[in-house]
Amino acid sequence: MSETFKPDTTQQIEEAVSWALASETSVEVIGGGSKRAFGRPSEAGHLLDLSAVSGIVKYEPKELVMSALPGTSLSEIATALEPNRQELAFEPADLGPLFGTAAGAANTSGTIGGTFACNLSGPKRIRNGAARDHILGFQAISGRGEAFKSGGRMFKNVTGFDLSKLLSGSFGTLAIFSELTFKVLPAPETIHTVLVFGLRADDATRAMTVALHSSNEVSGVAHLPADVAAASGVAAVSSASGPVTAVRVEGFGPSVEYRCNSLVDLLGGFGETGLLETADSENLWREVRDVSYYAGKTENQVWRVSTPPNKGAAVARRILRERPGKVYFDWGGGLLWLSLEATDDAAHEAVRAALGDAGGHATLVRATEAVRASVPVFQPQPGPLAALTGRVKDSLDPHGVLNPGRMFAGI
Repeated sequence: MSETFKPDTTQQIEEAVSWALASETSVEVIGGGSKRAFGRPSEAGHLLDLSAVSGIVKYEPKELVMSALPGTSLSEIATALEPNRQELAFEPADLGPLFGTAAGAANTSGTIGGTFACNLSGPKRIRNGAARDHILGFQAISGRGEAFKSGGRMFKNVTGFDLSKLLSGSFGTLAIFSELTFKVLPAPETIHTVLVFGLRADDATRAMTVALHSSNEVSGVAHLPADVAAASGVAAVSSASGPVTAVRVEGFGPSVEYRCNSLVDLLGGFGETGLLETADSENLWREVRDVSYYAGKTENQVWRVSTPPNKGAAVARRILRERPGKVYFDWGGGLLWLSLEATDDAAHEAVRAALGDAGGHATLVRATEAVRASVPVFQPQPGPLAALTGRVKDSLDPHGVLNPGRMFAGI
């Protein structure tokens, strides 16, 4: 009979893992549960709920450092950072609406442990790096029931092999974060977005490349085809009656104004331009970050495809020739967000075949449980890499206690 364990302390997490080892069983590890449907269906015997192991342990605004327990919600962290005008600079998504819950809710916006475990990074990744790049140190409990730690509270802290890079993105299959220390950065004073209207995907890619290669320090570059732009809550985007390409600029007011003028000069040759000021810019990039354009039809498959930016438009065309759906582009064209029909259990073949010589990888972010159980959710690994993945799993969780099968069947 399946049971739910809800520890209140990090010591109780360790005790729960030790119990699972002694009982020769396994646990599905969750924080707030917002990403429970992201990945293969659980093969675990019991549920380990870390939502009560929460709270900010230490926050030093002048040092730009925070430590928090794994169940601490992103909304709690954002609230703590706001008075000091600071933020999580990798811009983690609130995937609640994508999975059918309300945006910003404390129990569905995600937890800091889950965010780092899944290595979730938003549009600012092109400038500020991925979530894993912001971890300074952590404490964790392996599948052996052993507590260990890595790193510390300094920006330059080199201790050998960087375990944070290994655990971040492992979806809780190797170890459980019990405390995390991470960087925070100043939030921008002003956010503006230069819009270019009417571009096809190939032309939009060229325009985005020009913006990224300019000296204007852009912090977000996305392209919304007409059907996606029409779903935006930002009037200037939804009323455009065509595709919209967006380039974000942040910083102090005079600097933002100067850089936006420079971008208008650079991009004006591609098409008609427009400008969003701070409030509309925040709303637009929140939509891009949270994949909110696909939130309505929660039964549809949502794919996240990473490929070289100059190949993104061609990859999208190949996929949509084979399978009806929608796409929009982030990271200058290097990240494709696709919405495809719900019950198409052969879609994974078309998506991954479309990568072809372009290179990259595709992840099934949302689908029915039946689809997630029958197709590879994460990019299939070639033999040598799959063998290495198995050896890493065996070294940290030899008995398959933690989230078995969450990423790959049998691991």
